[in-house]
Amino acid sequence: MTTEQKAVINIAGLELDHWKQGEFYESADTSFGTLLGLAGLGVSYNEVPPGKSGCPFHNHHVEDELFYVIAGAGEYRFGDERHPIKAGDVLGAPAGGAETAHQIVNTGTATLVYLGISTMAKTEIVEYPDSGKFLAKTNRKAGRFRHIGRLEGDLDYWDGEPGA
Repeated sequence: MTTEQKAVINIAGLELDHWKQGEFYESADTSFGTLLGLAGLGVSYNEVPPGKSGCPFHNHHVEDELFYVIAGAGEYRFGDERHPIKAGDVLGAPAGGAETAHQIVNTGTATLVYLGISTMAKTEIVEYPDSGKFLAKTNRKAGRFRHIGRLEGDLDYWDGEPGA
């Protein structure tokens, strides 16, 4: 199914995907940058219930992210710090190491609503400091690659190569 590109999108008309993972992760969200014809900019709309988070604590090596809080209140975990957030706040998550790891948590009593905007790198490495795993991926449609692992499986460069 091909979706027609639009110049204007009203958030009220978006179809949200509601999901839940365990007791802590839950969201109703959708990505819609491609609907606006944005190939190099990711845009998502997110609704997170009280006491939940829409993603694990993580950092990007290539992509920059920005979040705009539309409604509700919560906490922005950024590196070693935790910041209270509320409607009207803008949050930055620049690419980098553990010092830029981030997570938005709804610590309020109402649904936390925010926009997420990212630079959509063609190739990305994401680390998850709480669980010690990493994600390596490409965002190319042809030849797409995605792998989640842990460093314990580290191999020698020449491992398994014929004649090595």
